[in-house]
Amino acid sequence: MSELEMNPYVVQIDKFVTSLGKLSDAFLNLEEKRTSFTEEEYQEICDEVRERACKHCERKEVCFAPGMLREVLATIENYGAELNIELKRKMQKKCVRAPKFLRTTIDVYKTEKQRQAWKQRMLENRQGCAVQLDTFAQMIRHTTKELDASIFEEEHLEKKMKLRLMKIGLKLLTTVFFVTRDGRYEIHVTVKATNGESVSTKDVAKVISECTGRKMVLGKEERVTVGAEYGTIVCVESVKFHTLQGVAKIGKGCSKISGDNFSLLDLPGGKQGVILSDGMGAGQTAFRESAMVVEVLEELLGAGFPEETALQMLNTAMVMGREEVRFSTIDMSLFHLYTGRFETIKAGASTTFIKQKGKVERIKSTSLPMGVMSKLEADKTERQLEDGDMVIMITDGVMDALPVGEQDFLMQMIIEGTQIQNPKEMAHHILEQVLKCSGEIPLDDMTVLVIGIWSLEK
Repeated sequence: MSELEMNPYVVQIDKFVTSLGKLSDAFLNLEEKRTSFTEEEYQEICDEVRERACKHCERKEVCFAPGMLREVLATIENYGAELNIELKRKMQKKCVRAPKFLRTTIDVYKTEKQRQAWKQRMLENRQGCAVQLDTFAQMIRHTTKELDASIFEEEHLEKKMKLRLMKIGLKLLTTVFFVTRDGRYEIHVTVKATNGESVSTKDVAKVISECTGRKMVLGKEERVTVGAEYGTIVCVESVKFHTLQGVAKIGKGCSKISGDNFSLLDLPGGKQGVILSDGMGAGQTAFRESAMVVEVLEELLGAGFPEETALQMLNTAMVMGREEVRFSTIDMSLFHLYTGRFETIKAGASTTFIKQKGKVERIKSTSLPMGVMSKLEADKTERQLEDGDMVIMITDGVMDALPVGEQDFLMQMIIEGTQIQNPKEMAHHILEQVLKCSGEIPLDDMTVLVIGIWSLEK
């Protein structure tokens, strides 16, 4: 499609994204990462050593050799402060103040290395900013084009809806039709009551269902009635599945404060998400860390950010935002309620178990937690769920309470050995069995989340 044929708003967004991309490239090209000194830095070290160690030496004009300094620095860089005997003898023959010269060189080297480390840290921060900008830009471009492609016109259907809405006392002002990539409808109608009485928005959804031949329901947090003022009502296709969740948890040493945090949230596009995070350590510090991770992800995902984009943005912020390394695991489960498709995204998280028709599958993670490396390499797995299937998410503390080497097997046996269908009861059953097996006060925070999925089309 040529630029003339495209939506002008999409063209403008593309220009905006291109500008962000150039800004990202500028951040990346400011300076290259390096581990050795530049010629300029070598000269600065040379001048500093000469000033501090050789200034008052009577032989400074005849014996000081930059080549010797380079040799000493190279040895320090490769082997540390302990120089080999041959180089020490060489120094003593050339320098009457060899011990002081060596001490000064080591001090200046350490100072310069610290400065270089700070420069590298700044460079990593710039690279992190560049990644954030590029990720954000690509997300804007994708979302804008997808939105533009999803809008369609249906003149016959709009006329049909207008007549049917008029019969229940509503005047239709505008209609916007959206269709998702997999063919689901979302319809926005702007209407007002014409007979002086309010009309139920459920009646609006019923009319639209009859006109489209699809089961349409009101969008989230939609108003209850339509009055004399124009208002926009959003109707979406009804999902085919629903979930129920249950949780059981206990803090380290039976503490009321746990470093594990979780969230259950409704997401755009007919999805439900479950986030489970285990902060480093236990107690208040771990609680704050994992709570921050969960809260920020709630905001990003709720705003419509793609899951992997949201994780990468948060990870970059965690790595850039502090000197000390503090990390949190992330275990995210996504349930597509239109199709029954299930996704799990893990970063350093414990095993997830899926119970389907009595059989239990394990999904493990080999990735690092969030906040460790600037680029997050999360593990992603997809499965198709059916009516009555269950997903069990747990933190490391649960697995660690079981005997080493038998943890996965024993957890699988506990899950397979129960016929409980209520997620809350099942979560408590699993935690009780693990505590009974360990026979000890919890040595770490422990959380079990169980999510069951059921069909609405029975």
